[in-house]
Amino acid sequence: MVWHVNNFWTCISLVAFALVATPSVQADDATVKSVAESTDTSAVEAVASTDAEASSTSEAQAELQPEPEPGTLDAIFNQELPNAIGQSKINFQWRPRYEYADTEVTEPSHAPTMRTVFGLTTADLYSFQGMIEALNVTAIGDSDNYRSGANEGSAGDKTPIADPPTTELNQVWLSYTHANWAASVKGGRQTINLDNQRFVGAVDWRQNPQTYDAVRLENWKLEDATFSYTYIDWVNRVFGNVEGLSAGAQDFKSSSHLIHATYDGSEYANAAGYVYLLDLRNDAGAAQSSATYGFSVKGKAPISEEITLNYRGELAWQTDYADSPLSYSAPYLHLTLDTKVKPVTFGVGYELLGSDNNAGFRTPLATLHKFNGWADRFLGTPNTGLQDMYVWGQVKLPGDIPLKVVFHKFDSATGGSSNYGNEFDILLSRKLGKHWSALLKYAYYDGKNGFSVGGGTVGNTDIQRFWAQMELKL
Repeated sequence: MVWHVNNFWTCISLVAFALVATPSVQADDATVKSVAESTDTSAVEAVASTDAEASSTSEAQAELQPEPEPGTLDAIFNQELPNAIGQSKINFQWRPRYEYADTEVTEPSHAPTMRTVFGLTTADLYSFQGMIEALNVTAIGDSDNYRSGANEGSAGDKTPIADPPTTELNQVWLSYTHANWAASVKGGRQTINLDNQRFVGAVDWRQNPQTYDAVRLENWKLEDATFSYTYIDWVNRVFGNVEGLSAGAQDFKSSSHLIHATYDGSEYANAAGYVYLLDLRNDAGAAQSSATYGFSVKGKAPISEEITLNYRGELAWQTDYADSPLSYSAPYLHLTLDTKVKPVTFGVGYELLGSDNNAGFRTPLATLHKFNGWADRFLGTPNTGLQDMYVWGQVKLPGDIPLKVVFHKFDSATGGSSNYGNEFDILLSRKLGKHWSALLKYAYYDGKNGFSVGGGTVGNTDIQRFWAQMELKL
């Protein structure tokens, strides 16, 4: 093997040397002139005549060569497929980030990481389209400076930050769209974001997003309505396919069904309905399996010529499903209102994740960081459920820098309404031209009473998290 590798690089070196050395073979102007003068004129004319004849013959052959018939294998593989690949869209993302996390009972974690994504999406070819995308997450410095989920033995005393170093095939899919039927089917590894990602999302906040090995069908034949069905075979979670993961952090084997419909034909209200039948399993068991039935309504209502009230309401019901060892039936409710009174945008919200038989309403495929505070205390719903009352405000600072502030009040949903604590979040963000952006983000959770999630107990510890991030997207 070494001999082959060395000869490979020897060949590359020789080719490179030839390419570099070729210009030096050209003589200076005086030498060229001398050679030209000593060349027999008839020989030069003969060579010129031969070149002209060869060029004429080549052009004649090209004119005689017929164009391949559209739709034939010759046309597909020699014209249409190369054209589709040549017109492909390339996407690139580079996202360096520093994250700090600390609690009262764990050591601080420092996670400077870098996410790099490179992908290619082909142009349409006979209504087919394909994509392939690779992702790399690199820990800058010692990866044991933070507890990533893959280094429990060497960094188990530190605060969790779920960004383990990994290199993965992030997406690879093929789709077909039938224009007359207003329908499409996509199969392969893909991202899926439904509604506000409360139940199914790509978790793009983490450096390694969540993807799904799935088949997805969509239809928009009815005016203002869209229907979709998705079968999920495997869930590639944010921890990646790396060694050393705990059982609960591993990918999900799945036989899950997502049924989803939306209607957006009203000026003041858009609706969505869904059935999510999640059959999820890993070495931790099947307790995350559930059946959820729900609907949501969102819209806007003008209060005056200058003020519009935006609203959203969602109601769902969940039971155990498939091989879940649990037996429960719990409600879900989420209400939000927001408006803008220049220069301030502000809103309020209330979210309830219910509980039954000591089991909380669960959302294992959600983009969890978006909900219940950025400190990530409630990535798993407490056994006694969760109530989250929150208010937020946003204003644009000088320099076109949005500042957002959020306050949460957390309580249990059952068991005497135990006080879980409060949280304060703050975000500064800035677009830097067309492709660059930057943000600073801070979260502080002030823990009160402890609670249980599954078979584990979470103490009433405080949590602090801080992020500094740059991003380039092409």
